[in-house]
Amino acid sequence: EPLAYITGHKEFWGLDFLTTPATLIPRPDTETLIEAVLASGQRPARILDLGTGTGCLLLSALHELPEAFGVGVDLNPNAATLARANAQRLGLAARSAFLAGSWADAISQRFDLVLSNPPYIETGDLAGLMPDVRAYEPATALDGGADGLIAYRAIIADLPRLLTQDGQAVLELGIGQAHMVDELARQAGFETVLRRDISGIERAISLKFCK
Repeated sequence: EPLAYITGHKEFWGLDFLTTPATLIPRPDTETLIEAVLASGQRPARILDLGTGTGCLLLSALHELPEAFGVGVDLNPNAATLARANAQRLGLAARSAFLAGSWADAISQRFDLVLSNPPYIETGDLAGLMPDVRAYEPATALDGGADGLIAYRAIIADLPRLLTQDGQAVLELGIGQAHMVDELARQAGFETVLRRDISGIERAISLKFCK
């Protein structure tokens, strides 16, 4: 069993997050998305996090952006409850809200920043994951469908109604997926920027409306 599930804690972006088997364990690679947001110079007022899990992405962004308010959505109600508890512990409850739902189905307003670490592992590759990941972490947070791109297609298709005119989306990428997700984004009319993680892997993609 992963240590983070035994202890119930995992550090992310220098903050301490409660973890349970309802959510993926936060990983250092995912911090690349926060780096990408800060590097963009954007100061979003409203942030949406799709597939929020522990809330680590949204709450880390709110920690860095003290004027911002954020909404986190997760398919699993237990994840939304956990993220709410993390917000409370980190003193961010007043600037965040967490909902259970499928991607952005329940969202009607627009945001300056959309974050997501979607499930991106190809269904056929799940069996080859490390045993502690395969046996303990939630499959719904890992399984990206036959080609690993189902969640990206859904999110990118929703961005035109979710983003403000000058807004951006920052999505995590699996190893070797940058080209395919970049192509999906460009076909949908977005300009993109890729960012590498600490291992040199293209880990985050930023999308903005073409000017």
